Amino acid sequence: MTDYVELRRDAQGTAWLTLNRPEVHNAFDDTMIAQIIDALETTDKDASVRALVLRANGKNFSAGADLGWMKRMAQNSHEQNLEDARQLARLMERLNNLSKPTLALVQGAAYGGAVGLAACCDIVIARNDARFCLSEVKIGLIPAVISPYVVRAIGERQARRYFVTAEAFDATAAKGFGLVHELANDDAQLESIAQTLIGQLRRNSPQGIAEAKKLIHAVSQKPIDQNVIDDTARRIADIRVSAEGQEGLSAFLNKRQPNWVEAPKGQEE
Repeated sequence: MTDYVELRRDAQGTAWLTLNRPEVHNAFDDTMIAQIIDALETTDKDASVRALVLRANGKNFSAGADLGWMKRMAQNSHEQNLEDARQLARLMERLNNLSKPTLALVQGAAYGGAVGLAACCDIVIARNDARFCLSEVKIGLIPAVISPYVVRAIGERQARRYFVTAEAFDATAAKGFGLVHELANDDAQLESIAQTLIGQLRRNSPQGIAEAKKLIHAVSQKPIDQNVIDDTARRIADIRVSAEGQEGLSAFLNKRQPNWVEAPKGQEE
């Protein structure tokens, strides 16, 4: 099977997941979707991984769905299309709920489902030349399985425009909408910003990060009722008595680094 994605882990515990079909602008099909899901599941199970970076080779982040794949799907039955859509939905769910912090590095075009990939990541850094487009209605389709994540990222008001106009919007607009967090002038700055954020993440508790991500999903757009109040109280009580919670509190009170922070070279015990 052709490797449509590359996955590697560096010495600092960062997993780099790279879309690798630059000849078709990293358009994805069922094979690529399956390979991304496998890479995400491998990463989630690897305790040595502290963060995941999603990026792409070539000029563009991703042009969205592969034309050949769409042609095949158009000839398939409703049941086959349903199963195919469920695989893409599974990809978005796995990325959105990954226990590790996720960063997307976006350059060039991010169209269709690629906007969903960005929306599912915790942090998005885009080059100034990046362009985003929810282009599905141009060909009579809708951005269905990515919609829960994109609407949460850009808000209902922006979705009501861009879902129906299929206009492209640039990285500055995407930052204004909340889809993008940081802008970069070129690839070097894109990676520099990513490395700075990875360094920040590595100073934080792996368990704390995973539980913080779950917390966001638990309270986002929920009414602040007694169920939410009780749930958040339970969550803080649980983590206070956990091993990492105890280590973090002990380190803070004793003015030392917690054990998940590596000592600077030359200062190891």
